[in-house]
Amino acid sequence: MRDPRPTGGMRVDFTAVIYEWSARRNWFFVDVPPEPSADISDRPRMPRGFDSVRVTATVGGTTWDTSIFPGGGTYALPLKRAVLRAEQIGEGDEIAVALVVHDG
Repeated sequence: MRDPRPTGGMRVDFTAVIYEWSARRNWFFVDVPPEPSADISDRPRMPRGFDSVRVTATVGGTTWDTSIFPGGGTYALPLKRAVLRAEQIGEGDEIAVALVVHDG
């Protein structure tokens, strides 16, 4: 079976605990750890809204295109409701995440 993740760009693999954003109910995220967040931040790229960075994310068997957002020294990856359902995961679960960080 072909890996659906793109091969170009910086690859970041990590585990993190899912949390609900305190400012808005039913919005769930995981944080990219500080060291890879610093590496992502150091890469030159065109400015985007909210200083977001385009990525392709994979959790379990689900892969999707999205953006990560900076805050507090790390980046936050939003988890779509469809991903939570498909992977049967939720707040408080520790998950493995694979990111491909796009240069554009």
